[in-house]
Amino acid sequence: FVYDKGEMVLFSSWDDFYAASEKLVASSPDRTRYVVKYRNCDGQFELKVTDDRVCLKFRSQQQQDVKRMEKLNALFFKALTGKQ
Repeated sequence: FVYDKGEMVLFSSWDDFYAASEKLVASSPDRTRYVVKYRNCDGQFELKVTDDRVCLKFRSQQQQDVKRMEKLNALFFKALTGKQ
């Protein structure tokens, strides 16, 4: 995955989103963060991973995808503690 500065990418596949997030965290772990948004009116959630240059987004209404957020949490905790 190679992204231009300021590019925003919306993923439809969780696996692709997670792989791109891993690469972004590995490239700049001290600047990368993620945000979770939930819209109750339609039951949709959105995950956004960004380092202020690249923005990766994933949207879903599936309960199984909500459970996959644990994997993303673990990725960020490992990056924050410096463990790989």
